[in-house]
Amino acid sequence: MKIKLSLFAGLVSLLASSVSYAQSGKVYDELTLQSTILDGERKYAIYLPPDYETSERSYPVLYLLHGAGDDQTGWVQFGEVLHITDQAINAGKATPMIIVMPDADTGRRGYFNQIDGKWNYEDFFFEEFMPHIEEKYRIKGEKRYRAISGLSMGGGGSMIYTLHHPELFSSSAPLSAYVGPLSLDEMKRRMDTEQYSDQELQSYYENHNALSLIERIPEEDKNAVRWYIDCGDDDFLYEGNSLVHIAMKKHDIPHEFRIRDGGHTWTYWRKSLPLVLQYVTQAFHQY
Repeated sequence: MKIKLSLFAGLVSLLASSVSYAQSGKVYDELTLQSTILDGERKYAIYLPPDYETSERSYPVLYLLHGAGDDQTGWVQFGEVLHITDQAINAGKATPMIIVMPDADTGRRGYFNQIDGKWNYEDFFFEEFMPHIEEKYRIKGEKRYRAISGLSMGGGGSMIYTLHHPELFSSSAPLSAYVGPLSLDEMKRRMDTEQYSDQELQSYYENHNALSLIERIPEEDKNAVRWYIDCGDDDFLYEGNSLVHIAMKKHDIPHEFRIRDGGHTWTYWRKSLPLVLQYVTQAFHQY
């Protein structure tokens, strides 16, 4: 009986130690900062890895952008970022990292500067938000340790941000991305254009359309970023993502292009996130 009790106690101890080993990170989803550029308070959510509070090390960072209709809590509530990232880290498939999820749906919706200059979200992101985050948290500040991803509207944000600033990101992983209007006429149909000149409209279109930006990418930037582009075969944004893949092939821009079974749904993106975490980890490590 003593042997059996001893064996039982040993199993309980082993189980307890394994549970404690599989530690969990933390998510805070109602954090704020004051923006001068956007003239108000901006929200964001953040994932801190399991050992953040017990270590003194600095971490790589992934900026993870939500889609239209969501806010900074989208990846937390529907994307299960805490559970999926913990699981990837504990399984050794992803390195511990900080994940930052800004809110692009307060005041006006979108990740870019508006053509009228009255809502400059992209300026806010690069001039205020990123510096705030990387000063407040223990984040490695080099390009090598910074990545960006997002879904739908946020996929477009991650794609255009990377094309605008390839010097800042080691990896970019747009998911089901809205790549921008596929023609100038399409953009004009979506907005009130009467107050702008043809030159202003053309310039804005070319700077917010992934295909136009890829056409003009400098030779020295073609290998600057590791690209992972992912879109479901039933997604209504499939055409734009496919055209980006073709354009990158044409211009010899290295990238991974994945078409998987699925549509424009959280079921699809929850399956995408572990792949993104593994992909950006490769750059964070010495691959």
